[in-house]
Amino acid sequence: MKSLKDILYGVGLTGVTGSTAVLVNEICFDSRKVGMDDVFVALRGTLVDGHEYIAQAISQGAKAIVCETLPETLVNELTYIEVRNGHTALAVMAANFYDNPSKNLKLVGVTGTNGKTTISSLLYQLFKKAGYTVGLISTIKIMVDDVAHSTQHTTPDALTINRYLSLMVDAGVAFCFMEVSSHGIHQKRTKGLVFEGAIFTNLSHDHLDYHKTFAAYRDTKKILFDELPKKAFALTNIDDKNGMVMLQNTQAKKYTYALKSYADYRSQILENQLDGQLLKINEQELWSKLIGHFNAYNMLAIYATADLLGLEKLETLRFMSELDNVDGRFQYYMSEERITAIVDYAHTPDALKNVLETIGTLRTGNESVITVVGCGGDRDRSKRPVMGHIAAEMSNKVIFTSDNPRSESPEAIIAEMENGVEPQHHKKVLSITDRKQAIRTACQMAMANDIILVAGKGHETYQETNGERIDFDDFKIVKEFLKVLEK
Repeated sequence: MKSLKDILYGVGLTGVTGSTAVLVNEICFDSRKVGMDDVFVALRGTLVDGHEYIAQAISQGAKAIVCETLPETLVNELTYIEVRNGHTALAVMAANFYDNPSKNLKLVGVTGTNGKTTISSLLYQLFKKAGYTVGLISTIKIMVDDVAHSTQHTTPDALTINRYLSLMVDAGVAFCFMEVSSHGIHQKRTKGLVFEGAIFTNLSHDHLDYHKTFAAYRDTKKILFDELPKKAFALTNIDDKNGMVMLQNTQAKKYTYALKSYADYRSQILENQLDGQLLKINEQELWSKLIGHFNAYNMLAIYATADLLGLEKLETLRFMSELDNVDGRFQYYMSEERITAIVDYAHTPDALKNVLETIGTLRTGNESVITVVGCGGDRDRSKRPVMGHIAAEMSNKVIFTSDNPRSESPEAIIAEMENGVEPQHHKKVLSITDRKQAIRTACQMAMANDIILVAGKGHETYQETNGERIDFDDFKIVKEFLKVLEK
């Protein structure tokens, strides 16, 4: 058990009723999980207000309540802690509860619209190759050195983050690479963490259903850099028009990377093929298995980060040449009929455009590009016609289909994508709601040397509809259909 007083260190308190000199068992923010002698933190969310469940938490044995507003009736012998912001309080309490594990390893945060998973995952791979014990917190999984744990959020809740960081410290982890989402920053999940450095990749149209405006989305990302300590590094992509914005108020040491601009770390694409690309990074050549200009940025960010963390430059380049693609990020399969299927997580207009532009650089001109794409339900609706427009304009044939419709009608989502298609491209477009059938149709349409892009879900191995998740793996399905056609 832990002292409540110690757990509350650094939390902005506005009032205390009862004693903080008590021992508590666990911290909970889900009333259903509260046990005897736990402390319950009431969080105000977009859909649910945890203050409505304080009575339930008490009935299940909570010894202390942390809240923004006291309940009308107080229970004797319980401790009530009033705070300014429940989410901030939870994050600081979580760090204290697990003895501030981020202070005992080098934690690097990666933020931006696209590239977070690739950069964090490949940094994990790179530092493993360099002989270090390494941690990873990403959209795909959490790694405590060689032990994998599943995750459902890009940035987990503050308790989960600190629990895994604590496990990493116990396992002797020296470096941890962590995706930091705008949702995670806005909901204070990273408060109380001590970062060794932060990386900004790029910023484009995404999550406006949550942040409402692009400026709010950008400024939320910027908070990660604003709160870095002086000894940390802040690494930004200055080819992105918001790159320098990230550095405006940071106290950290500032570094830049770019393909087009003068920067501390520069790269140039010398050759680009389906099996990789030749890059020049700060006058040194590197063959990378990852293709496309967006991956040139990713590899440059990885090189810069490794350098800032003290790895030897030539050794870093050698390990980088061995790095493999991340699942669902330009993951490809070529059939015996020389039909190439590419599965990519591209779920924003900018990401979809980047992937299709990369495919365009690999074409000889005789192949057709067949794109299968959908948009997620209960998410930013404004990007749907934009993605429909990009897919239709940059492909020879397009199949609009279901992604993760969640609580929305997949047909309604597809209709909004169709609204972005210009009249001259209407003949290119098919709409097939069933995603499996859409992928099957694309495989049947493809001829030798054609390229099929299945976009939007990438590494995900499920499809979510009305609260239910069914097994669904784009790469597995497209590969199976192409193999059937080979027989």
